[in-house]
Amino acid sequence: MDTVKNTHSFKNRNIGEILEKVFENSDVNFHVLENNKVVLTKGYLIKRSVYQTDNESLTEDVSSVVFEKGKNENFIKIGRESLTKKTNYTVKGYVKNITTKKAIEGVSVYEKSTGKYVVTNKNGFYSINVPFGKNELEVSFIDYEKQSKNIIVFENGNLDFFIRETSEQLDEIVIDGNINKNVKQTIAGVTQIKAEKIKNIPLVFGERDILKVATTLPGIKSTGEGSEGVNVRGGKVDQNLFLLDDGIIYNPTHFLGLFSAVNPFTTKDVKIYKGSTPAEYGGRLSSVFDINSKNPNTTKFKGEASIGPVTGNLSVEIPVIKDKSGLMLGVRSTYSDWILNLLDKDNFENSSASFYDVIAKYNHKINDNNSLEVTGYHSLDKYQIASDSINKYGNSIASINWRHQFNEKNTGNLILSNSKYFFSIDFDDDTNQNGFNLDYNINETNLKLKMKYLHSETHNFDYGLESKLYNISPGTILPSSTNSDITPLSIAKERALENAVFLADEIKVTDKLNVNVGLRFSQFLALGASSQNFYQNGLPKNSSNLLTTKSYGNNEIFKAYHGLSYRLSGRYSLTEDLSLKGSFNKSFQYIHRLNNNTTATPIDTWRLSNVNIKPQIGRQVTLGLFKNIKGNKYELSLEGYFKDYDNLLDYKTGATLLLNENIETDVLQGDGKSYGVEFLVRKNEGRLNGWLGYSYSRSLIQFNSQFEEETINNGKYFPTNYDKPHDFSAVLNYKLTERYSFSANLAYQTGRPITYPTGKYTSNGVEFLTYSFRNQFRIPDYYRLDIGINIEGNHKIKKFAHSFWNISIYNVLGRNNPYSIFFETVNGNVNGYKSSIFSNPIPTITYNFKF
Repeated sequence: MDTVKNTHSFKNRNIGEILEKVFENSDVNFHVLENNKVVLTKGYLIKRSVYQTDNESLTEDVSSVVFEKGKNENFIKIGRESLTKKTNYTVKGYVKNITTKKAIEGVSVYEKSTGKYVVTNKNGFYSINVPFGKNELEVSFIDYEKQSKNIIVFENGNLDFFIRETSEQLDEIVIDGNINKNVKQTIAGVTQIKAEKIKNIPLVFGERDILKVATTLPGIKSTGEGSEGVNVRGGKVDQNLFLLDDGIIYNPTHFLGLFSAVNPFTTKDVKIYKGSTPAEYGGRLSSVFDINSKNPNTTKFKGEASIGPVTGNLSVEIPVIKDKSGLMLGVRSTYSDWILNLLDKDNFENSSASFYDVIAKYNHKINDNNSLEVTGYHSLDKYQIASDSINKYGNSIASINWRHQFNEKNTGNLILSNSKYFFSIDFDDDTNQNGFNLDYNINETNLKLKMKYLHSETHNFDYGLESKLYNISPGTILPSSTNSDITPLSIAKERALENAVFLADEIKVTDKLNVNVGLRFSQFLALGASSQNFYQNGLPKNSSNLLTTKSYGNNEIFKAYHGLSYRLSGRYSLTEDLSLKGSFNKSFQYIHRLNNNTTATPIDTWRLSNVNIKPQIGRQVTLGLFKNIKGNKYELSLEGYFKDYDNLLDYKTGATLLLNENIETDVLQGDGKSYGVEFLVRKNEGRLNGWLGYSYSRSLIQFNSQFEEETINNGKYFPTNYDKPHDFSAVLNYKLTERYSFSANLAYQTGRPITYPTGKYTSNGVEFLTYSFRNQFRIPDYYRLDIGINIEGNHKIKKFAHSFWNISIYNVLGRNNPYSIFFETVNGNVNGYKSSIFSNPIPTITYNFKF
């Protein structure tokens, strides 16, 4: 029993008033009998019952007015009974891991008699309305044992749960969902993928890849194998915000887009926001991929490893201070040069390819109200494909997250992060006359304060501040030796400060209607030192129309932009398992990626808005139906969207985007729009599980000007490079036995747009090609079937390691899916050639084990 000391001062008070003050914040009830005798009870109200028989006088009945005496010993009492009682009371508290004492987000807290449930927030906090009297609360979460508590509710009170992880979870549910979560959550267009649950999906080279799995969901596409990044609901690749423990990843892929840059063994989950984005996120128009790494175990040493045909992977979790702090380390590397050695030596004689990534995360629980997380990440890719150029690119991230709980209603996070993306090209020819070294890097430092205030059951507030500093070195080229004829060139650095303040409120209007309202005001300040070109108004930006060039000093603000973003999302429950959701978003993006192809080259550069390049603006409207069948066994969703954009950046024909001192003369900004409908059906339970997804979507862009050099396709809307109207995916897993399962992955997409040569002509003895409108034609449609067999080791609990084999065949039909089509003129004839990444089946065997 807990001992609580109270200090009070009383004067001229009776014993009843004194005891009322002493026990006001406890669950102790009291009753004063004659002669000032006091009876204390645990919660129950003692009521005087007056009755009389022939042989009895007035007596005291000390049984509860509501509950039978002696039958409630196994119940937890919340508060204390009073004569004035309400119909409903609020029970709130935290759900935590019983071993690590870490809060658990997304846990369902379910009251069995009423069917009401809530889900814990990021801090593991819940608040639920229950009726007066007896209740049974049950908490459940995947990979954790269920826990139930019988309670007697007399008034508002607190109740915490501590739940235990299951020793080994071997089911095949790939994307996690809690009870009716997809129906009940207010924010539309959000998906959560758990890294642990995608191990059965057959993917290229047997590598578990959380981003590749994301592309099997409606609305998320890639331009093809070997492409970097993803396109979400018709948006550009640079319109996606990739966060790893709050640090930004600028290039989320390895090996020319074939692998994700995120280690699956150290990743907990990823939340993908493609509809309504919470107000705390800003700076991108299309989506947010919020990737969370695992929290290290603080009680025992754990690890996981895999050996595959191309990559090896190892992660370990090391307790530092028992129950308080731990360290997670992960390293992944490739040994893929042997594949290139098997290819035609004449074409791939000077070829090599490799990558690695490392991650470390340290968690420390300072006390019950304070904790600290520190994450460091670094990746490097290096490749040389049939050339004398050595290409390198990589990401580096460091982040510190301090969590503080002020009280049961107020929590806060202070986050400091630094992110860097870089690439380099080293070229040496036989004569060394053209050898050069080229470098590019972007560095971003971000400071963010985000607060959460649980005002009431009706209002939950999120608010905060954010500031980030950009430093970009757009490129430097130097001769590789004294014999090189390359002229040194360095493009002037770019700097800017982006500030934001945000506020959001989750409003429970009624039991059926929930609304999330968010505002985010952002400010962008372009900073010197810098030189900016000014051109004649109303005329194309070129050297002929240049008026003047102005120079600005260090940290001098030479251009400012600002904008107010709106975030509105609502959910109306038509029934317990059917809801209607809608949302509206407006966002601003102040940074742009420049590229003139769809291949995964590391030479795509990021540039900041300035006096000549305006910020991108995007708006999105969504509406959808979400349905669950047989509890959470089947999930169905049908969602439509429309997006429009201002100031999308694209390039002029023949543009030079790398090492261009006057980049504004080679780019254009225009309008865009995308729209579509998405359908998803998912089965979460049973021997057969998985999902089917289909989307019809369009992505269009327009450049219309009175000047021909700023007009594309006569000023009409035309398809973007990533416009693929039809997209179908099927991801299925069939459990043959407890240890053996069969998986299949089927994908179909419309071929992406392409520009074809349509004729040729001769001028002054030189032959030229004429081309169609930009993106007027399409490459052939894409389809692929992958299959896999998954073999679990035996399920003995007391063993050193639990093993898992994956035997899969990627592209089992040997489909030669063209990634691109290019043309060459040979002997006066224009010949077309198809380029593909994988034209044959790719069998792989991967061995995984946990210890």
